[in-house]
Amino acid sequence: MAREQTPGIRSCRRIVPVILAGGSGTRLWPMSREQFPKQLIGVVGRDSLLQATVIRMDGFAGDFDVDAQPIIVCGEEHRFTTEEQVRLCGVDAKIIVEPARRDTAPALTLAALAAIDRGEDAILVAMPSDHSISDIPALHGAIAIAADHAERGMIVTLGIPPTRPDTGFGYIRLGEALDNGAHLIDRFVEKPAAELAAQYVAAQSYWWNSGIFVVRASVWLDALHHLNGEMHATCIAALKDGKVDGRFIRPCPDQFGRVPSDSIDYAVMEHIGDSISPCKGVVVPLTAGWSDLGSWDAVWEAMEKDGLGNVSSGRVVFEGATSSYARSEGGRLVACVGTANVVVIDTDDAVLVADRSHAQDIKRLVARIREQHAPEAEMHRKVRRPWGFYDSIERGERFQVKHIVVAPGARLSLQMHHHRAEHWVVVRGTALVTRGDDQFLLSENESTYIPLGVRHRLENPGKVQLEIIEVQSGSYLGEDDIVRLDDCYGRI
Repeated sequence: MAREQTPGIRSCRRIVPVILAGGSGTRLWPMSREQFPKQLIGVVGRDSLLQATVIRMDGFAGDFDVDAQPIIVCGEEHRFTTEEQVRLCGVDAKIIVEPARRDTAPALTLAALAAIDRGEDAILVAMPSDHSISDIPALHGAIAIAADHAERGMIVTLGIPPTRPDTGFGYIRLGEALDNGAHLIDRFVEKPAAELAAQYVAAQSYWWNSGIFVVRASVWLDALHHLNGEMHATCIAALKDGKVDGRFIRPCPDQFGRVPSDSIDYAVMEHIGDSISPCKGVVVPLTAGWSDLGSWDAVWEAMEKDGLGNVSSGRVVFEGATSSYARSEGGRLVACVGTANVVVIDTDDAVLVADRSHAQDIKRLVARIREQHAPEAEMHRKVRRPWGFYDSIERGERFQVKHIVVAPGARLSLQMHHHRAEHWVVVRGTALVTRGDDQFLLSENESTYIPLGVRHRLENPGKVQLEIIEVQSGSYLGEDDIVRLDDCYGRI
């Protein structure tokens, strides 16, 4: 029976892709960092996981139209990189910027509110941005089945028939069988202990929870309003009191700070089947080479291997190694001799060596690194900014050397520092420099000095990249010693 539509909202046979891009991905350290998490890096291919997700609905041939403008929900610290990567895909996305992390339920709620704001009650296909799926036609087939159920008012999730007992996934207990291999959801189960996971797999009545959900926008909002009225109300208030900044939708930070933090599973899906739930749930099987890439062991599982079970990326040589994963990101040669079931990740500023069976423990390792206030937990040596990037080449007690690259037409904020002075040398392009009340051009091989406490700005007025070498000197060289006086990217 078709579900009665929300008054004032038109029912439509349109799918809006919703991409949840707020994760941190600490288990894929050292490639994934707090400021540049795993969805923004190319883990299993040239495209980042975010980019692979953005184009995942291309070519969908079901009975539903797919909206050309997906909705992406990301964090404040990742919004510019997210925008850049989406633009490189040739996609015009609507990007909702969360002022703080509140897990997936508020993220989907903001997306549902934004979708309904278009005046149509579209079907949302909510996808995490950090998964890998190798068989896209199989994914499209599963989504087409799920969309049929969602149109009738069901909350649908894609379930993965398990291939092994795994304690890293949540499980879905299957209920009554429906058409096309789908089942009603009996209940959601938290990540089990090893013995219980083995029982689930042996019973053949439990599937892994993929984290991909298909639901009408109004159905999700009605369910949340019934089950978690506070989250529903505060999300509405945050979006109402927010603002639109270019392609960014920015909820009000004060209102969003009151939003309870919870996942889709805990907030709604674990109540499916309960007497308090206003709706039913359906699970559709997905057999499409899915992986959540939740650890380096999962990355190894998802990639093509040589005859001895090894996987390599970059400059890697194996000699007598078996079932190992090695990756060279810094350009150095990584040589593995006689290794077995080992992960070796080499980046510009950190090297990880781990037993594959302990890959889940990397999260605890990163927590220890963070406790030591080491920068390697938060950011890479190369740091992306909306105007380009900088690479910290060298650092000492009272100095730091950076390679700064500014995109054509871009400019840094007008700023000053309390604790450091800076020397700039142009090595490529032309720089427009503001220093105090003066403004002047610098060409290649020319330099200038920015004294401590003097306001300054660096701009690229040319059509090629501007590259400079910056030498900082002073008593404190942290990034928080930046006082922004004017900024075209809204970072003040």
